[in-house]
Amino acid sequence: MAEVLVYVDHVNGTVRKPTLELLTLARRLGEPVAVFLGPGVGTAAPVLAEYGAVRVLAADLPEFADHFLVPRVDALRAAVDTASPAAVLVPSSADGKELAARLAVRIGSGLITDAVDVEAGEHGPVATQSVFAAEFTTRSRVTRGVPVITVKPNSAAPEAAPAVGTVEQLAVTVGEASRGTRIVSRTPRESTGRPELTEAAIVVSGGRGLGDAGNFALIEALADSLGAAVGASRAAVDAGWYPHTSQVGQTGKSVSPQLYIAAGISGAIQHRAGMQTSRTIVAVNKDGEAPIFELADYGVVGDLFQVVPQLTEEIASRRS
Repeated sequence: MAEVLVYVDHVNGTVRKPTLELLTLARRLGEPVAVFLGPGVGTAAPVLAEYGAVRVLAADLPEFADHFLVPRVDALRAAVDTASPAAVLVPSSADGKELAARLAVRIGSGLITDAVDVEAGEHGPVATQSVFAAEFTTRSRVTRGVPVITVKPNSAAPEAAPAVGTVEQLAVTVGEASRGTRIVSRTPRESTGRPELTEAAIVVSGGRGLGDAGNFALIEALADSLGAAVGASRAAVDAGWYPHTSQVGQTGKSVSPQLYIAAGISGAIQHRAGMQTSRTIVAVNKDGEAPIFELADYGVVGDLFQVVPQLTEEIASRRS
């Protein structure tokens, strides 16, 4: 059976959920082989094996930390040469898409980004995408080289399938051109205790209807009661009410949670493009004609300043 490379997204060996999803999808195409770059492979290997990795190709070089993404592309190229895979799967983050694009150019292959599903086809892997602001669904395949595919978080439920997960050291040669950009400083992100927006199973977003920045406390309280991430519409971000890193939409982040709650968001196409693939959508808006209701599975026509606190209180009471 052909091998399928899965790029491991991790933090010092703690494997992030999108990687487990990719391992689950990879098993549809062949035998998953995890590519682990950086420190902590001893921590990660048992988890990767639990979710189906037959091998773990590992490398930890100073260049991975000292330089921008390009040395990791060198490593992925080495992994492709080692495994001769049927496909390469990468998480569809900002870094992941750049890695995938650079790798596809290096190996002369086609690239598919932001897939929401991957399955085996007669002539190679077939990827499903939600395109043109999520108005259409397409099924595509790469016709040249080894398919390189980035997959959106929450596209599959991680399923354990224990495998050997033998750790093998990957020989990597970092080219001089890959050292062209150096990281000179880092500023740690302030932790909110909430899940990463693009990976969260539940997202609660607020928009123009909140009126000002202080009222985002209502959204945060609801999110915390659900263990959710907090999102914001472009209007709220442009008004300076919430950071751009939390913007959901065509010019922000794209999310596909199991549950998406939109409070005070009208549902302009810019916002819909970033959340339309959510499994279940709940909208709260006082305007019964708001476009968001065309998309919502459940809608509440009402004042969010009354509805959201009541919802938060009800969830808290049921969890106590």
